[in-house]
This record gives sequence, structure tokens and C-alpha cells, in this order.
Amino acid sequence: MNKKALSILMRARMKPHDRPNLSLSPLPLTNAASKMQQQNSHKLLKEGNSAPNDSGNSESEFKRVVASMHSAISMHKTEVLDDVLNNFSEGYFTLSDEKRRKLLLVLARDYDLNRSQVRELIKQYLGLELPADKAQANGSEEEGLFSSFYRIERNLRHALQPVYEVLFDRYNTHPGGLRFLSILRANILSILTEENIASLRALDSCLKEKLSTWLSPAALELHQITWDDPASLLEKIVAYEAVHPISNLLDLKRRLGIGRRCFGYLHPAIPGEPLIFIEVALMKNVAQTIQEVLWDSPPIPDSEATCALFYSISSTQPGLAGINLGKFLIKRVVKLVKREMPHISTFATLSPIPGFMTWLLSKLASQTVLAEGDMSQPVAEGSASTFFENILKPDEEEALMSLPKDIATGKNGMEVLFNLLTSTSYKWIHSPETLSALNPPLMHLCVRYLLQEKKRGKALDSVANFHLQNGAMVERINWMADLSERGLSQSGGIMVNYVYSLDNIEEYAHSYFSNGIIHASSDLQRHVEPQSDK
Repeated sequence: MNKKALSILMRARMKPHDRPNLSLSPLPLTNAASKMQQQNSHKLLKEGNSAPNDSGNSESEFKRVVASMHSAISMHKTEVLDDVLNNFSEGYFTLSDEKRRKLLLVLARDYDLNRSQVRELIKQYLGLELPADKAQANGSEEEGLFSSFYRIERNLRHALQPVYEVLFDRYNTHPGGLRFLSILRANILSILTEENIASLRALDSCLKEKLSTWLSPAALELHQITWDDPASLLEKIVAYEAVHPISNLLDLKRRLGIGRRCFGYLHPAIPGEPLIFIEVALMKNVAQTIQEVLWDSPPIPDSEATCALFYSISSTQPGLAGINLGKFLIKRVVKLVKREMPHISTFATLSPIPGFMTWLLSKLASQTVLAEGDMSQPVAEGSASTFFENILKPDEEEALMSLPKDIATGKNGMEVLFNLLTSTSYKWIHSPETLSALNPPLMHLCVRYLLQEKKRGKALDSVANFHLQNGAMVERINWMADLSERGLSQSGGIMVNYVYSLDNIEEYAHSYFSNGIIHASSDLQRHVEPQSDK
């Protein structure tokens, strides 16, 4: 084993002989990635300050860090500003989680905008009278007539900027500052998942807007990741891979070798750290199962491929949540692959459907309650329907009720389906008879979920919403495409192909964003049933 392979193996703690767990999820961070994020945070610190300690929990230490934060915002001596910013970031990492929460609330509340000043300026502005002869005034006269408006408008723009914007702007130009702000926002988001604090949400909104600007496509470098890259970069690919875990060096080399591509977005301010990366398989046809992408068939030569299949996309920074870097990454990769390999005619994905089983089980539970006529029981959360609807077709109901009682039981087809799908043993995947009975209802309900179930006018499924807003269409759903435990629990083993048609990407993205129109293949459209208005 060469030095690079040994380095990656030791750092990433990969098991040398295990096959990967073929799990699927929509862009989360794995445990390994979370640990790496913490390690990256600590790299910002000086030696000896790599973890929160007892002093970080003391009130005196907390006050010292707050004072350093104040200096980082109010300091005007540019020659010492870098030292002041370093002091604050280092001090921040010595704090316990509770003290960090307290400090972020101080930042959000004490360094917000001055609303008394804003109200006074608005009052002054509304008190001004527009000159009546503006249309007849020349340029110099107009400047004089409107000088009061310009002055108050300038002051109002300044007053509407929260004071903490100064801190963000200074860290953006500070070495390591962009990484620190990303970590800071990750902590803010973590707090907001537990408490909806208005001032903290405003702080997050401001920081998110700043990061979105600083991480625009023009500022990002698209890099093809290969086996020749430094071990430190490949280690991060292993740790951050969130969709199909990389289990060993052979697996990693295969994903970077013949018939495969891996592209990532890097930023000059965060060297050697992919912010997001996408894995591509070059194939003759659009794959229907994840097994054929990862293991079942050897990769074909690049020259024989006609399809570029995106089978994994992973975000690496929790603090960049909600900033759609994936949209720009996919479009740039499509253009790059098409330019380098003109013979590639199809760009598609093999994607998970992470919300399908949650929606279906909720629907089955609520409809079972309604079928029994017991309206005193609460309807399952996530299902808005208060009307009984047998979501199974007559032949599907009959097939499920015909299953042997030792396989599944229930008063009706929906209860049989619910009992089968909630079994943690997943024995049904080994029974041809059960699979035959499950295929029609699960497939047609999956089509309904992807194409018809919406939230605020957009696709209910998070991965579907991601690809549809990027301009893809729903091409095909695939039965038993992912047999991992996660794949079975999230979507009953079903996966979906989204296709990016180069001629229609912008049109489809616009119609989905504007009107919630979901474009799908004619094969899938045939399975869409009219939904009655309740």
C-alpha cells in the first residue's frame, strides 16, 4: 500500500474490506463529516485552545470573549484588526455550547440596528415636501431641491444596516474568516432548530445573504477531483460523502477512475475544502438501480458512454444550508462534460425519495382511522386529509388481502400495507408473492407523491424540489432500486431518475418556480389520477 493510500485509510478510518452501505439521504452530513467539521473549527485556534474547557464555562471568560467581539466590531485601527479578529474567533471556540448561545444572542440583540434612529429618520423623510416644479427644473436646480431627500435617504440606508454586518464584512476579508462565519452560522442554525428566536433569525438571515453573495458562482472554482489530488482532499471526500458511504480504498479509486467523475466547488478563502461535490457515472443507459452504478457492472470506457448519471451530491458545510450551491454545480458540470465529451447525450440522476415513506405511512394511518369511522382519534401528523379515501385500487386491495396471514394481516388492504411497511425486518423483500402484491400500489402512490403532493405550491419531497427548481424533469421511478436499510425505510427501495434536458433546463426551472409546474415523462403522466376537490 502506497503512502497516499495509507494516509487516507488512517485519516478516514475506512474499513479495508467492507462493501459500502448503500444508504440514501438528501444532502445531510454523516457522522464522520460532522467530526471533520469540528476538526476544521479547531484548526482555526492556536495551539492549546482546540476544545472548550472549564474556563470557557466561567463568566469572566465569557465577558472577555464578548469584549473581544465588541473590539472586532468597533475597532478602527486597521493595523491591529487582524489580531483582534483572531482573538475573538479563538475565544469563541473556547466557550461551551451554552455560552456560545448566550454570546450569539448578545450579538443579535445588542448589535442590531437602531430602531429609534430609523423611526426618527422616517418621520423626517415623511415631513419633506416634494418640489412642485421638478419637471421644469434643470440638473443643478434638481440637485438643490432634492438635497434633503438624498441626505435622509443616505442616512436611512445606513441606519437600516445592523451593526453586526461590520463583523461579517471584516471576517470576509480576514484569513480563515469565511470558514469561521460558516461555523458561526452552523451554530446559529442549531439553536434555531430548538428555539424560534426572532432576533437570532434576523441575524441568520443577514449572514445567509452575505454568504450567498460571497459564494457566488463567479467566486467559486470548479475542480475535478482525481486520485492525483492530495490525500487531505481525498480524505474529505470520504468523510463528507453523505449519500453512498465510501467504505474502502478500492471503492474510492473506482469512483475517481475510468467511467467516473467527481467535481467539487472550492473557494480560495477555504483552500483544500470542497464546499459541495457531485459524483458522476458515465454509462450506456440511465441506470435503474444503485447496485449497477456502484458494484454490479464494471465501468465502461468513456468513449462508449452516452449518459452522464449524477448519483451522489453532498454538501460539506452545515453553515451553508439554504445556499443552493448544488444548482450552479450541476449546471456547470453538465456544460463541462458536454464540452469534453460531445457524445454524451443524456444527463440524468439516480436519486433517493427520502420523504415518500413518511408521507405514505401517515396517509395510511389516517385513512385507516377514518375507515373505521372513529373520528375521536387524531389524524396522523403530516396528512391533511379529514376525508376517507381508499388510496388503493380494487385490484391492489384484492392482491394485498390475498396474501397469506403469516406474511401480513389487517382488516383491509391499507392496514395490510401499513403493517408490511412498518416491519423493521423487511422480510417482504425476499418474498416474490409479497413483492408482486406491493409493486402496483407503491409505484402508483410514488408517482402521486412526486407529481401531485405539494407544500406551498412546490414538490413535497426535498430532493424532488431541489432537482425540479434546477430545471430537471421526472423521467422514471425504479422498483427495488436501493435495498439498503435506509433506502427501504425512506422509500420502500424505490428510486427516481430526473433528466436534465439541455434545451429545456431554463424553461422547466422557470415554470416550476413561477407556477409549481412539474414536468414529467409521458409514461409517468399516464399514471397520474385526477384529484377530486374535497
